[in-house]
Amino acid sequence: MFKMSEYAFVAGLLAAGLAFACYVAGMVLARMQANRPALAGAGAGGGTITVSGSRAAATLATYGTLIAWLAFVFLAASLIFRTIHVGHGPFSNMYEFSVAFAWGALGVYLYFERRYHLRTLGLVVLPVTIGLLLYATTIPSAAEPLVPALQNNLLLTVHVAVAIVAYGSFSVAFGAALLYLIQPETGRRGLPRPAILDEISYRAVVIGFPFLTLVIVLGALWAEIAWGRYWGWDPKETASLVTWLIYGAYLHARVVRAWHGRRAAWLLMFGFAATLFTYFGNYFFGGLHAYAGLD
Repeated sequence: MFKMSEYAFVAGLLAAGLAFACYVAGMVLARMQANRPALAGAGAGGGTITVSGSRAAATLATYGTLIAWLAFVFLAASLIFRTIHVGHGPFSNMYEFSVAFAWGALGVYLYFERRYHLRTLGLVVLPVTIGLLLYATTIPSAAEPLVPALQNNLLLTVHVAVAIVAYGSFSVAFGAALLYLIQPETGRRGLPRPAILDEISYRAVVIGFPFLTLVIVLGALWAEIAWGRYWGWDPKETASLVTWLIYGAYLHARVVRAWHGRRAAWLLMFGFAATLFTYFGNYFFGGLHAYAGLD
């Protein structure tokens, strides 16, 4: 099962890369066609025939989405095979959670892509996914016995599962916010309308924020079982709280202060930076979560 997990991981990484390449090629082709005068000729009935590359661009984008779904399935298989092999969920080290994080980001992206039909969002979210998977190739993937603090399998599995949904949602919110910021308020040809990106960002945070709340609550319950206290201002606990406050401030500003547009997008950029800091913070500050590092 361990070998099957590794093979599925490699297949997922390659598929994610190929999906991203299809999206990039489709966008480049569409932009080239948009900047090129239409080629017209006389039709059989005396009319004009327009030659366009838009169909080829759409085909590439469609292939990109199909391959992204394939990557999602491969990564799910990798996590399932590894879970069967080690006998617990993907939470014992950074390798496992990196794969799970990438899988969650890809899954949430595919949900929003299906709902809004905006494949351009994949130009940001897929690099996040690929970056996490490439990072996973640089750290030990060996299955090690669980440290005592991680031996509450059910609680820790749920804790990590909700974290995957939260982090994946924040990845999509980040992608939409970044696409919003790189264009003027009036929009830019080839990119989704700013109003749609603003809506996607908000809805992604609406999904992710309750799950991040559960991450903190379940983490506190786990901490009480493992270490005898609900909260100890461990660096990772503190970073999670700061991240929660940033996204809470975003929702408050959006609902109460009617924040939209660039100010809200910048707040989401800070939120995702805090998310990554929470994820990697144990490397820099140690603490009781240091077992999740490069042991």
